[in-house]
Amino acid sequence: MKKARQERISPGELLSLVGTTPADNVEGYRSAMPWKSKLAGGLVRSLFLYRELLKTTAAQPFLFGPFAALAGWQADVLEAVATGPIKTQARIATRAGRNPDVFAEMNSWIYQTYARLLYNLCGRFMRNGKFDPRVALAVSTSEEGKQLLRNCMKEFRWLELSYNSRGLTRLKAMKDLLKSIVVLITEQPIDDMPFMKKNPDGTDGMSFGTWLEEGRARIEALWKHNAFDIRDFANRYMGGKIGYLPYEVIKGSRLHSVTLRHYPLPKGTEPNGKVVYMATPMINKPEIFDLARGKSVVEGILKEGYHVYLVDHGDPGPGETELGLDFYGKTVPDAYIDIIQKRHPGAAVYIMAYCMAGTLMLPYLARRAEECMARGEPMDIWKIAVMATPVKFDDGESGHGPMRKIIREEYDPLLMKELYGEVNVPAFVIEAGMNGIQPGVQYTVSMGFYGRAYWPGAIEEAAPFLYWLTHGTKFPARAHREWISQFFLGNALIEGTYTLPSSVPALDGKPVRMGALDEAGVLVFCYRGTRDPIAPTGSCVACELWGEIGKNIGVSRGGLNRLIEKNVGHIFVVSRALLAEYLALVNDFFKSS
Repeated sequence: MKKARQERISPGELLSLVGTTPADNVEGYRSAMPWKSKLAGGLVRSLFLYRELLKTTAAQPFLFGPFAALAGWQADVLEAVATGPIKTQARIATRAGRNPDVFAEMNSWIYQTYARLLYNLCGRFMRNGKFDPRVALAVSTSEEGKQLLRNCMKEFRWLELSYNSRGLTRLKAMKDLLKSIVVLITEQPIDDMPFMKKNPDGTDGMSFGTWLEEGRARIEALWKHNAFDIRDFANRYMGGKIGYLPYEVIKGSRLHSVTLRHYPLPKGTEPNGKVVYMATPMINKPEIFDLARGKSVVEGILKEGYHVYLVDHGDPGPGETELGLDFYGKTVPDAYIDIIQKRHPGAAVYIMAYCMAGTLMLPYLARRAEECMARGEPMDIWKIAVMATPVKFDDGESGHGPMRKIIREEYDPLLMKELYGEVNVPAFVIEAGMNGIQPGVQYTVSMGFYGRAYWPGAIEEAAPFLYWLTHGTKFPARAHREWISQFFLGNALIEGTYTLPSSVPALDGKPVRMGALDEAGVLVFCYRGTRDPIAPTGSCVACELWGEIGKNIGVSRGGLNRLIEKNVGHIFVVSRALLAEYLALVNDFFKSS
């Protein structure tokens, strides 16, 4: 046995064959850095800006003389050979559900292929679903086995060298997993062991033997579910479906792609006479409110006897490209609340909204309050609970400075309209922007999933959230431009410049007066996380600004992302503990008089 160990190939030799690649983050970036995508994006913006300059020149022949004709000809050539094909490619990719960024699309293929190589490598050591150390010993000591392992490492290296990003990426997490597999095969430790628990002083918190046992259990679980690529795994496991509870789509509720769902009360649950209207973000699937058993806001609210209605924005298509925030922030809630009040006459209706849905519902309620007062009627909705809802957007205390910086440097409304004006903004584009303000989120999500894989049931339990996380929805093109310009750049709610239509002529098209919430006696409940980069606490201040401020409720959950399954402070509902806490608080808020 001793002789066999001496002849065993070392992890250092194997990993040296992979070498240093873009997957290693030698630069020390704190987040993913898609440098090729950024470079290409800059070039594309420059091409479109140059084309617009040529068009402007061509449109002024009295000023530029014969140069105007030359500029017009150049603009036509540029459109034919460059900007036109770019627009066509973006439309085709979006309609096909693919990433219009060819470098990011290539990265997706690399993730899938790398995962297949990991699966095949692990499969060589599996016997009856268990990682067999005896097989690992035989392979790592025989010349044939050593050569097989060397060839495998060269395949991983080829993929890593083809990668188009650097920094804390998904591929770095997959490479760390590969390192742990190499250690399991050779049973020899390396420096900076992946998944090694640490003591507060930085020393190893577990023995090498314990690490090996845990590592084998991790690989066995990942191999069983073929869960090395989180997106591919979530697709297969969920079968393209998400959501826990049954619901009905209210007949006659369809407004373009938007529909209203009704979740029936469980058998034996007595209705409490109140209704909760759940407003969902336009960029995510609405199942963030109904991920799984024990992780469903809808489930918790139904248990308390509320009638639950939820907005589903569906899959926006060509018919939704010109719909703006006036539609999604006024027409839709007006119609749906009218439906609810007709179905439940006299019942109290409360609103619950997550993220940007809350940002839109707060001014909606303010405008509704203005309309009620203009008609001499009492306010009919006087409670709203918002979750991780930003309302203040500036470069200072709101915490949105980093995102606003990215928007100023990389966002071009003209280019967005040219590329996606006919097909809506794909989720991949939204995700790229979000990744820019969440340090290391690609890496930490994957490593968190791999790290917990050895826990019984952890992989299966993570599947609904991973599916939701990796499958956003398209953002209607005009609404997206308005969202960026009015909120992120315009800070419209704070500046008092956000306008909405109204059935009251004196209010139609006028700026919403947020102070109407206080005058109408509206109560606001805010739930926010102190480590949420998407909706920082300095931005989630609705309960401090509007409504009956002295009676509003604001809850800041310290260190939020340390307890969340995927280390994402913005999405607390995936934690059973945090969700139970939230449900208890919001139920008290809704039931209080």
